[in-house]
Amino acid sequence: MAGAIIENMSTRKLCIVGGILLVLQVIAFLVGGLIAPSPTTAVPYMSVKCIDVRKNHHKTKWLMPWGPNHCKKLKDFDEAVSRQIEANDIVFAVHIPLPSKEMSPWFQFMLFIMQLDIAFKMDNDLKENAEITLDVSLAYRDNMFDDWEEIAHAMEIRKLKCTFGSPKTVESEGRHYDCDFLPFMEIGSVAHKYYLINIRLPVNDRKGINVGIGEIKDIRLVGIHQNGGFTKVWFAMKTFLTPSILIIMVWYWRRITLMTRAPVLLEKVIFALGISMTFINIPVEWFSIGFDWTWMLLFGDIRQGIFYAMLLSFWIIFCGEHMMDQNERNRLSGYWKQVGPIAVGSFCLFIFDMCERGVQLKNPFYSIWTTEVGTELAMAFIIVAGICLCLYFLFLCFMVFQVFRNISGKQSSLPAMSKARRLHYEGLIFRFKFLMLITLACAAMTVIFFIVSQVTEGHWKWGDITIQVNSAFFTGIYGMWNLYVFALMFLYAPSHKNYGEDQSNGDLGVNSGEELQLTTTITHVDGPTEVYKLARKEAQE
Repeated sequence: MAGAIIENMSTRKLCIVGGILLVLQVIAFLVGGLIAPSPTTAVPYMSVKCIDVRKNHHKTKWLMPWGPNHCKKLKDFDEAVSRQIEANDIVFAVHIPLPSKEMSPWFQFMLFIMQLDIAFKMDNDLKENAEITLDVSLAYRDNMFDDWEEIAHAMEIRKLKCTFGSPKTVESEGRHYDCDFLPFMEIGSVAHKYYLINIRLPVNDRKGINVGIGEIKDIRLVGIHQNGGFTKVWFAMKTFLTPSILIIMVWYWRRITLMTRAPVLLEKVIFALGISMTFINIPVEWFSIGFDWTWMLLFGDIRQGIFYAMLLSFWIIFCGEHMMDQNERNRLSGYWKQVGPIAVGSFCLFIFDMCERGVQLKNPFYSIWTTEVGTELAMAFIIVAGICLCLYFLFLCFMVFQVFRNISGKQSSLPAMSKARRLHYEGLIFRFKFLMLITLACAAMTVIFFIVSQVTEGHWKWGDITIQVNSAFFTGIYGMWNLYVFALMFLYAPSHKNYGEDQSNGDLGVNSGEELQLTTTITHVDGPTEVYKLARKEAQE
């Protein structure tokens, strides 16, 4: 009777914990959907065509598109031809941000893409596979009266991919090509108030530089940065969740160290997952508000990569440890076939990220997408990652199905047990299924997050209420990871409740020193649980 009461209380507590976690998960989605603005903002910029008059003793090499010291401007290239101004003396200037605005460290990063307005002209046609050479410079200042300080300067080549929808005849002259956007620049911090971009298109007929690129009318840029409001909500979540996971980690590991046995594999993996979650939670981004840390994007990618690798490895080991039909258990070497590819794949993605954002630490204008080889390599990584993620999800579903099937098969032995003992094991199996369903839900949500993050931002509007979909997914998925890790450590922490001799020799049928907890493989102080022993015996038979 006592055993039945204990198991009913345990199941009721589990349902309460599940309900609380569900409420917190909904709150995490609502924080992003209702409180936070859209994660990013896109701002269009039109470059101003300036005349470079440094040969006439101009005081500075930086050309401002507007303001008290603005450059001498050109309306169009027809004016340049009439005034006999060479292409090498024309500079496209872009000031960031727009007039009467300031940039802020809360914007976190700046990403720019370029669009060229190229007109068709019979005597200056755009060649096939044409490449444009850009002489680009970036500068900053924090006061409208300070001198500009150079951040970077580079000579970059971009391949033009344009189509022309009309016949190339005299009647079509002046019509514009339809050109793809070009990657232009990415900076991992916004530490200054004002930025200035000067773009030159050097022409050298002898070397074939910027020859056969058509008649360029204008250069447009689109700047993308993180919204300050979203950054504050994101930082607040990190600041709140960091101590929560740290506290449960300390409590979890203390419960394990109090055991008379050494920690088993599943316990170690759960603790490692908690460490990786804490690593991604620590709000070091607060320092980016006061320091010019351009490496924060790369650091964030590394932290996410470590967590994803640990999460995928945990799911494999979690399912494997509950399979109940393997000979090799409680050893990481038994999972090298499954964990090895995760480690190799993570290492390959790390190398790819270093080739992209690692180089951008020195040259923000660099992009791996600017060459055919780089583009094909990048697309290959993205496609392979997507395929692997889908295959991994299918494989995980198959493993979960096997675990459920094996547990159901073992339940045939439960009717022969006493009522209290049967309730005890039914409670354990229920908790196994409960946690595996959570694991499956987290895997599904991760796939959804991956897909949604690849599509255009949007929002849902219900009456007067606007829900920012992307913000909701960012905060919701981030909260889900934390709640999942929290639930694992809370539910899988060893219990130190000992039942008296009268109970242990009665209905429960367990020794007085036995400890009850969630996992199938580590319930006892000195060995596996009765459920696991029973399952192993039947599997061998």
